[in-house]
Amino acid sequence: MKVTIVGAGNVGATCADVISYRGIASEVVLLDIKEGFAEGKAMDIMQCATTTGFNTRVSGSTNDYSKTANSDVVVITSGIPRKPGMTREELIGINAGIVKTVAENVLQHSPNAIIVVVSNPMDTMTYLTLKATGIPKNRIIGMGGALDSSRFKYYLSKALDRPSNDVQGMVIGGHGDTTMIPLTRLASYNGSPVSDFLSQEQLEKVAADTMVGGATLTGLLGTSAWYAPGASVAYLVDSILNDQKKIIACSVYLEGEYGQSDICIGVPCIIGKNGIEKIVDIKLNDTEKALFAKSADAVRSMNADLKSVLV
Repeated sequence: MKVTIVGAGNVGATCADVISYRGIASEVVLLDIKEGFAEGKAMDIMQCATTTGFNTRVSGSTNDYSKTANSDVVVITSGIPRKPGMTREELIGINAGIVKTVAENVLQHSPNAIIVVVSNPMDTMTYLTLKATGIPKNRIIGMGGALDSSRFKYYLSKALDRPSNDVQGMVIGGHGDTTMIPLTRLASYNGSPVSDFLSQEQLEKVAADTMVGGATLTGLLGTSAWYAPGASVAYLVDSILNDQKKIIACSVYLEGEYGQSDICIGVPCIIGKNGIEKIVDIKLNDTEKALFAKSADAVRSMNADLKSVLV
């Protein structure tokens, strides 16, 4: 199985590293526009092979899309990262043209690939990729929900003072500081509702911390985070390549599901060898439905800025 990662920055390189040492794919190609950058990252990863015991072949290329031919999955991380004080929404004007060009180029060499979009603003970039390429909607997946859910479980585990792997939780809605919806009502600790262990005030703090989880790290690091985003992409790619059929929150194109149409936004999906195998219908309560509708309105308003790119 072959995976191409376009954008060899922190997130792309971390994704390649995790895919390699976990043996998720037999081949990974890193591609970047900066001369020698992808080649250097690939070489550095490959020099870990004997010490970490992996057999994945990792190579790098400077803007040569022919090296990406016959990829099963293509991950797009291209674009500039957030800087302190910058919202994901502010990136749209810069990143839209980049993502559209990348998607068109990779499909020339891998017409059957499943595309995983990481570039921000992620929901809008996923929608752009779908509209610009015209490929089936099951093959266009936005990664954000997997990362947001991972952060949600981290904050739940901190509040519970219990291991993260014993906690279950999901974040739906837009991948933005004000649009994501941590589903505290449905979160659980080893099968029991977390509300049995945490007060409403504690749950509200967990949700608030989750929503600004990315911005918190940007403030601390001076740039966007990369370990958790890269690992979240690898987690999603693993479910695709190995047909694991995991339920993962992803940004996908809706046609009436959750009361929304003509939009890409985060909802739970079964992820397998065909990409989006099924959108899972979680029964939301009235409050959650209202929050989801508000989130969709915010994402849709950003999509309106794509008109010039999609002409």
